[in-house]
Amino acid sequence: MLNSSPEKLEVLLVEDNPGDVRLIVETLKEGRREYNITVVKDGEEALSYLKKQGQFASAKRPDIILLDLKLPKKSGLEVLKEAKSSEDLKAIPIIVLTSSSAEDDMANAYKNHANCYITKPIDLDKFVVTIQSIEDFWFTIIKKAK
Repeated sequence: MLNSSPEKLEVLLVEDNPGDVRLIVETLKEGRREYNITVVKDGEEALSYLKKQGQFASAKRPDIILLDLKLPKKSGLEVLKEAKSSEDLKAIPIIVLTSSSAEDDMANAYKNHANCYITKPIDLDKFVVTIQSIEDFWFTIIKKAK
């Protein structure tokens, strides 16, 4: 069932690869609904954004987070652990979208309450289809909290 809400979905994209950022943002722009997409490039920025610290003091609460695991400064796993251990943040769905297909990474992500774990395809067309699938499944069923 599609979410027909006219409100834009707040997406926090935590990704340090500019090519992946561009591809994800462009694919979502062509999608079924409108988004406010905020991009942060490392784990420290992600946590500052989520905690509304420093330059992110007026940040909007994300409705969903797309999180890479391999990040500078603080890893995606550290961001996941901290977000899911916070009463204020733990209800936000976090989709781990990473290049890692390592079983340990996947197990640790789920152990720390990731809502989904997706390995980024190397093939461009498959990458786009993956992002469209995330949108089809996750972004259309999310209801914004009032």
